[in-house]
Amino acid sequence: MTLQSMTGFARSEGALGSCAWYWEARSVNNRGLDVRVRLAPGYDALEAKVRDEIASRFTRGSVSVGLNVQRAGAVSEVRLNEAALAQVTLAAKRVSELTGAAPARIDGLLSIRGVLETVDVIETQAETMARHAEMLSSLRTTLDGLAVARGAEGFRLHQVVSAQVDEIARLTNLVEVSPARTVEAIKARIGALVAKLMDTGQGFDAGRLHQEAVMIATRADVEEELKRLKAHVEAARELLAKPLAAGRKLDFLAQEFNREANTLTSKASDNEIASHGLALKLVVDQMREQVQNIE
Repeated sequence: MTLQSMTGFARSEGALGSCAWYWEARSVNNRGLDVRVRLAPGYDALEAKVRDEIASRFTRGSVSVGLNVQRAGAVSEVRLNEAALAQVTLAAKRVSELTGAAPARIDGLLSIRGVLETVDVIETQAETMARHAEMLSSLRTTLDGLAVARGAEGFRLHQVVSAQVDEIARLTNLVEVSPARTVEAIKARIGALVAKLMDTGQGFDAGRLHQEAVMIATRADVEEELKRLKAHVEAARELLAKPLAAGRKLDFLAQEFNREANTLTSKASDNEIASHGLALKLVVDQMREQVQNIE
């Protein structure tokens, strides 16, 4: 399993009866999990479940989810007002008796206002629950799509960060095997420095010069920095190999890489080592930018 990014987008649609809807979910970088839910009016009851679904899938990122709902129109039906029909029928019969007119036709009775009524159908609780269940099913599909999008970006990040860690290891090895770190090279540099000081004609205590030479050699030694860099490389590779949210730990390691690279560069008393140190700092800075996107 590869790393997961915190960046992604997904959308899915659903419908039940005359009601249609679509979910949209997007996420960007964030230090923790920040959930923002925007629901269509009248659907606030779904918010808690929406938040639970998001929290069960993601651990980091600013995740925004929105629900848009459209209805084809109010569902209505025609109902017979039996009381009104009875009254109209009696009235029509009495008119026929009084006037001798032909009995009223059924179509005429039904056309009288109030006999037939058009009313909106009130949705039952069971129907509402069924629609909400379908909507939540669509939400899960949307979040699945968001996870896939984050995973695809995470795969790219995995390759990039792995290559950066390999480059850090390569530069660390170049410093470790640099001829400038040999005892002979260090002696030559210190000897040249002492000779330059002696050429000034000033008197120097031999013992003090020896102490200063030892201090210069100690400050130029980057063995501890190299050991820590190699240890951090191994730790980063272990994190990259695990199917866990590694963003925070990789971010911490990137800071440690940066600290060691800065110290190594500041200690460099040779142009070659200084050049490797600067290249190391550049790669570490690039790595720090990339791991900010990892869950």
